[in-house]
Amino acid sequence: MSSCELGTADASDSFANERPLDSSMSLRPAKPSNEQLGLSTLEDISHLILQSHDLNETLQNIVALVASRMRTEVCTIYLCEGDQLSLSATVGLSSKAVGQTQLKVGQGLVGHTAKTCSVVNVTEPQLDERYCFIVDSDEEIYHSFLGIPVFDRGNLLGVMAIQTIAPRVFDAVEISTLSTIAFQLSSVVANARLLNQLALAPPRTPITQRTLESPEQTHVTLVRGEQSFGGVVIGPAHVIDGAMGVAEIVDEATTDSVAEIEKLNEAFAAARIQTLYLEKKIAERLDERDAAIFHSHLMILQDRVFVDKIKALIHDGFGAISAVKQVVSDYVRTFREIADPYLRARSADVEDVGRRLLAHLCGKNPGDHLHLAYSGIVVAHELHASEIAVMDLDRVQGIVLEKGDSNSHAVIVAKSLGIPTIIGAADVVAHVEPGCLVILDAPTKTLHIEPSKTLRREYARLVKEAKSRVESLQRYVDQPATTTDGLTVTLRANIGLRSDVEIAVRNGAEGVGLYRTELPYMAQSSFPDREAQYEIYRHVVEGFRNYEVTIRTLDIGGDKPLSYFDTPREDNPFLGWRSIRVSLDNLDIFRTQIEAILMAATHGNVKLMFPMVTNIDEIVQAKSIVNEARKSLTQEGWDIPDVPIGMMIETPSSVIMADLFAREVDFFSLGTNDLVQYLLAADRGNTKISNYYQSLHPAVLKAIATVVDVAQRHKIPVSICGEMVGDPRSLGILVGLGLREFSVSSPLILSLKAMLVEQSAKKLKKLAKDCLKCSTTAEIKALTEKTLGAI
Repeated sequence: MSSCELGTADASDSFANERPLDSSMSLRPAKPSNEQLGLSTLEDISHLILQSHDLNETLQNIVALVASRMRTEVCTIYLCEGDQLSLSATVGLSSKAVGQTQLKVGQGLVGHTAKTCSVVNVTEPQLDERYCFIVDSDEEIYHSFLGIPVFDRGNLLGVMAIQTIAPRVFDAVEISTLSTIAFQLSSVVANARLLNQLALAPPRTPITQRTLESPEQTHVTLVRGEQSFGGVVIGPAHVIDGAMGVAEIVDEATTDSVAEIEKLNEAFAAARIQTLYLEKKIAERLDERDAAIFHSHLMILQDRVFVDKIKALIHDGFGAISAVKQVVSDYVRTFREIADPYLRARSADVEDVGRRLLAHLCGKNPGDHLHLAYSGIVVAHELHASEIAVMDLDRVQGIVLEKGDSNSHAVIVAKSLGIPTIIGAADVVAHVEPGCLVILDAPTKTLHIEPSKTLRREYARLVKEAKSRVESLQRYVDQPATTTDGLTVTLRANIGLRSDVEIAVRNGAEGVGLYRTELPYMAQSSFPDREAQYEIYRHVVEGFRNYEVTIRTLDIGGDKPLSYFDTPREDNPFLGWRSIRVSLDNLDIFRTQIEAILMAATHGNVKLMFPMVTNIDEIVQAKSIVNEARKSLTQEGWDIPDVPIGMMIETPSSVIMADLFAREVDFFSLGTNDLVQYLLAADRGNTKISNYYQSLHPAVLKAIATVVDVAQRHKIPVSICGEMVGDPRSLGILVGLGLREFSVSSPLILSLKAMLVEQSAKKLKKLAKDCLKCSTTAEIKALTEKTLGAI
C-alpha cells in the first residue's frame, strides 16, 4: 500500500492555511453553542474510557467521538514511532488502511503536520503540492483536511485529522475546538499506549507466601523530616500502615477458578464504581482538573490485557488475590524501570488501583482504614490520591509522610488546605503506634513521639499562646497598615493555589503581590490549556475584585520542576535553564499562559510580571509576545484592558541595570529569596552554608536601596516579596528604605500590621539610614533590635 495520505481535489478553489499550534485555542465562555463541540466535562472522558479496553479500542472510540462532536465525516489518528506515522484509527476511511498505512514524518499533509508541529487547514487537499494519495483508502469523496499535532508533555504523539465531503475551510472556532479536544485526550492516548507497551513486558517471578520478620525496634521519640510547611499541632496519631498494599496480602492456591473469576469480576466492577465516585469527590473539593488523575486509574481497570493477565493466572491455579498481587507487582516494577521520571512516578497509580482491588477481594471497604473517628495527625508511608479523596480532612490536624515528594498530589492538597505537613520522615510508620500522642512541629521539621509531660506542657503553652495571638490580631483585619505618624503601606498576599484566596482575604490581604502560577501547573499531570488557566486566574482575580492581583508567569526550574516536562540535568539548576528562559524557549506554552492572564484581566485589576529577567533582550521579547497575544485575543472578540507589565529584580545584573530596565517596564518587584542567594553566592537550600545566606547582609540592603532609588527617579512602583519581608525587623528597615508595597505569606499579614502601627515612619527611616552605614550583618541586627526592641 502506498505510504501517502488522505485528501481530494476541486480545481476551483485551493489554498493551505497554516498557523503554529497553540494548545490554548479553546472556546470562549461567551459562545456556548460552539463550546458544546468540545470535551469539557469529566463525564465525557470517563465515559470514553469505560468503553475502551485496549489501545485500539481507545483510539477507535476517540475518532468516533471526535467525528461526532466536530460533525465531520472523517476523523483519523496517526501515531508516531520514530520518524514513522502509522494510521492507527479512523472513522470514514477504509478500515483496511488501519495498521497498514505508514507515512514518514514530513510526507504528505499528515507528515507535514507532524514535522512542523503546526495546524494544517486545506480545502481541496488533492491540489496541494504536499498531498499524496493512498490507494484503497476510499478518500475520493472528501474535499477538506484539518490536521492537528497531538502532544504529551511536549513530545509528539501523532496527528489527529478530520475531513468533510463538502469543500470548506475550517474556521478559527473549529480549529480551536479540535486543538482543545486533542489536548484533552492526549493523556488518554498516552496512557493507552503505555499500557499497551506494558502488556508486552515479560512476566516476573511469581510472588509466593513469605514470612516477614521485623527486626527489633528501639524506642524512638523524635523523627525529623526533609521538608515541611505549616505550624505546630498536637494530637493522637492515625497510622496508615499500608495494610491494603500489594506487599502484605496473600491467599492460598485454589482449584475453583470459576469462583475466583467471579470474585475478580465483582472486584473490578466495584473498583470502577469507586473510581468514578473518587473522581467526583475530588472535583467537588478542589477542581475538575485535579480529579482528572483518576482517568488513568479507570484506564488501568478497563485495560483488557491487565484483566486477562490476572485471569490467566487464576486459570493456572492462583487465587484471585495472589493473581492481582502478581500482575500489579509486575506492572509496578516495569513502571519503576522506565527512565522517564514522569512515567516512573505513574507506578503509584497502579499501586493505588491494586490496593483497592485487593481490598474488595478481601471483603473490606478500601476506605475503612482511612475512617478517622476523631481528630488527629495522619502518619503514613505515602498517601495516594484516592486516599486523600475519601479522608475526612476536617479531622486531619496534620500529616507526616515517609516518602519525600513535595509535588505529590496528596502534599499539594494538604498545602492547599493549610494542613501542617512533614515530608521525608524516614521510617516514621515503624516508630509510631496508632493512637499515641505526637507533636508535629513543622517549623523545625520535627515529629515528637509520646513526648514527656514537660515537653507536652511546653508545646501546649506555645500552641495556646499562638492561638491567643491569632485571636488578638483579628482586630487588624480591616485596619490599614498605618504608622503612628500617618504613613500607610500596602500588605498583599503571596498565593499559589485556589484555596489560598480565602486564606488571604481572611487575613486582610489588600490584593495579591505575587501569584505563583507554577503551583497550579505542579498540581496537573500535563500542561493546562488556555481555558483551564483562564478559569484558575479568573477565580483569583474575582476573589480580589477591588484590589491588584500581580500574576507572575511560569517560574519553573531550580527547585520547582514539573514531573511531565523534560528539563536538562544540570550541575547547578539555579544558574541554568529556568524561569523566563524556559518560557522564551517554549513560545507555545508561554503564549498560552499570556493569553489566559490577559483574559483573566477582563475580570479585575491585573498586573503581569516576568521572573528572573537578566537582560534587556528578554524583556523586549516577552513584551512583544504580550502584544501578539493581545492582538490575537482582540481578533477573537475579547476587550482586553491595559495591563501593566513588570519584572522581578532578583539577580545582580537586574540591580545594576535597573535604570535601563525602568524604561522598559511599568513596575519592579524585588524577589529577595533569589536576590540574596545570587548576591551572596549562597544556595538557600544548602543547610551546610545556611550561615552565609543573610537577608540583612549589607550588600543586600544596598542593592535594595539602589533599586528603590531608581524606581523613585523613574516614577514607577516597586514592591518586594520573599521570606525576608515576613520578618518584622526586616520589614521595619524596608519601610525605612522607601518601600511601600509588600507581599508576604497570608498568615503573616496581621502580625506585620500589628508591628507597623506601633512604629513611626521617621524612626524607621533613620534606622534604615544607619543600617546602610553598617559593615556586617551582626551590626545591622544589633542596631535593629536596639531601635525596635523585642518584636
